Amino acid sequence: MKIAVVGTGYVGLVTGTCFADTGNQVICIDNNAQKVASLCAGKITIYEPHLEVIFERNIEQERLGFTTNLAEGIADAEIIFLALPTPPGEDGSADLSYVLGVAEELGKLMTEYKIIVDKSTVPVGTAEKVIEAIAKHAVCDFDVVSNPEFLREGMAVEDFMKPDRIVIGCTSERAKKQMEKLYAPFVRQGNPIIFMEERSAEMTKYAANSYLATRITFMNEVANLCERVGANVDDVRRGIGTDKRIGSRFLFPGVGYGGSCFPKDVQALGKTAKTYNYDFQILEAVMRINDMQREILAEKILTYYGSDIKNKTIAIWGLAFKPNTDDIREAPAIYIIERLLSAGAKIQAFDPEAMENMKTLMGQRIDFKDNPYAALEGADALAIITEWSVFRTPDFEKMQKALKTKVIFDGRNLYALEQMQEAGFYYNSIGRNIIEA
Repeated sequence: MKIAVVGTGYVGLVTGTCFADTGNQVICIDNNAQKVASLCAGKITIYEPHLEVIFERNIEQERLGFTTNLAEGIADAEIIFLALPTPPGEDGSADLSYVLGVAEELGKLMTEYKIIVDKSTVPVGTAEKVIEAIAKHAVCDFDVVSNPEFLREGMAVEDFMKPDRIVIGCTSERAKKQMEKLYAPFVRQGNPIIFMEERSAEMTKYAANSYLATRITFMNEVANLCERVGANVDDVRRGIGTDKRIGSRFLFPGVGYGGSCFPKDVQALGKTAKTYNYDFQILEAVMRINDMQREILAEKILTYYGSDIKNKTIAIWGLAFKPNTDDIREAPAIYIIERLLSAGAKIQAFDPEAMENMKTLMGQRIDFKDNPYAALEGADALAIITEWSVFRTPDFEKMQKALKTKVIFDGRNLYALEQMQEAGFYYNSIGRNIIEA
């Protein structure tokens, strides 16, 4: 099939590349000329494990192309995916200006039947607005479909190629048959394509992300209480995670959720509830608690050092909002670092992939190092914020030699308490007893 994808961010680039890898002819469209030039030159513009290999393969085999010209990109396309940003406005509602702006342009350009697919995460009722925007100028038939993505950054290729399910909001039988044909290669093992009305599909995406954010937030609250009562959250997590009704995923406590999806999707669903005069109290609590949790490691460090923090250098391991991505949007590291800097601390940081993005944000306010141990040199303490694999089994003897004092604040509970006690570290983690040096 011939496919156009408007937008080459995480969702758009993964979507276009993966569709090309199943034999479709795909053109990705973006108004950022520099980004398109890089992509045309075979240079991938995001870090996502395994994406580069299939990106290069499909560029080489001429199934995947890029352009800044919307008219050129959609000319032969049977299906047009909208993978455009929907950033939160000041009131928390999703900004649909990019989606509706492109939709109106499509109405001016289309001369034959096409299917337009909302791949962006959009509020309930957006499909109707897209139809209205296209219809202002359309001279041909078209269908609008809602097809939310459920891609985890760091696992996006696997999630696309082997989805748990595919959700499609579609009331047109003509569009339904085309979408079923398009996704057939991805559900050969029997995972379902779930068809529903457009509004239900839009709600499904927000509900899924909000529920996962709620699970994370609940476990963070449990962890905070564990610290006060002397319980070990690792044991509690295992104890409840083996209950089949609960399951073990998204039960790891830490320094709050971040990224491009959970924060804005929870906000947007809360705003939708207010629009319909519904008080969604759980979501309000989730947002408030997560705001506090993002700074909990900074609170631990400031409590430990008190007014003496102005003389201290803190090493930071991990800047991305999660491992296996270079994405720092709403990353807890930003809030923790800002809090420590404002208190007068100095920061030395390392991240395997996210340092360039953090340099753009922070500039020279923090000292970026080339490897984890360089970040420890001369530091008074280590704060672990992102659970990259490279941090899980470090050389503790090398760490001791690099650090001024054997002090670790672990926002991801990477190390066993017994291990830290034997190594003689002061070790302060989330939801567990503090190990004194």
